[in-house]
Amino acid sequence: MFNGQTVIVTGAGRGIGASAARQFAQHGARVVVNDLDTALGEETAHSIVTAGGEAIHLAGSVTGAEFPSRLMQAAVDAFGQINVLVNNAGYTWDGMAHKITDEQWQAILEVHLTAPFRMIQAAAPYLRDAAKAEQEAGAAFSNRCIVNISSTSGLHGNIGQANYAAAKMGIVGLTKTVAKEWGALGIRCNAVAFGFVDTRLTRSLEAQEEAIDIDGRELLLGIPRNVRDLLDHDIGQRIPLARPATVEEAAGGIVLISSPLASYITGHVLEVTGGMGI
Repeated sequence: MFNGQTVIVTGAGRGIGASAARQFAQHGARVVVNDLDTALGEETAHSIVTAGGEAIHLAGSVTGAEFPSRLMQAAVDAFGQINVLVNNAGYTWDGMAHKITDEQWQAILEVHLTAPFRMIQAAAPYLRDAAKAEQEAGAAFSNRCIVNISSTSGLHGNIGQANYAAAKMGIVGLTKTVAKEWGALGIRCNAVAFGFVDTRLTRSLEAQEEAIDIDGRELLLGIPRNVRDLLDHDIGQRIPLARPATVEEAAGGIVLISSPLASYITGHVLEVTGGMGI
């Protein structure tokens, strides 16, 4: 479905992003892998190349003001064009609303909302100019789209995630606006809202002791054990499919909405939740 197309996936060193990058490659895409962790990003790109696909890796933080332009340029230098941009990178820094610091608030909005906005702006010349050239030539538009990652925390709110919920609802507004502004050029913009996916962000904090380095600050990832136990206990009541999603299933939603099969879908929020929230 993606033969001859170039796909950029941020936060693709592990989890949903890595799975999405590999699935795109399996369907013929040339993939630009980005991750903050150089070793993990290179591992994803290497796994794609080893499997017979095409991929490059560019390490760096999506929150860097100049990084989006570097990422787009790297994609074009390597593969000549950009077709799909997946704004997947992110992390959580939870806290109750009355205790969240300004630093916590700004950091999460920066990575989940401002960074995708900057990525979209950086990709604009490559996506829009190519589409305009096709339009002027009377040719059919090629597959071009942006996929932003939202969450049920954004759609419904979530205890301890005022910052994350605000950013993930904000990305919905950005998605719908870009869909309206760029639709005439055949460029689609959609969001995928994940529910309970088995990743390091949803595993027991105490069990995994997973951490991420953000500007020299080590942040522990995951959720408290008692909260995770509660989620597991009543999962059958909250989720019709009665289990969390695998990263492969979550990534499948990204690939699906990016594909030519979704050529008339834009401004949409695809909920990949196992039925949670219906």
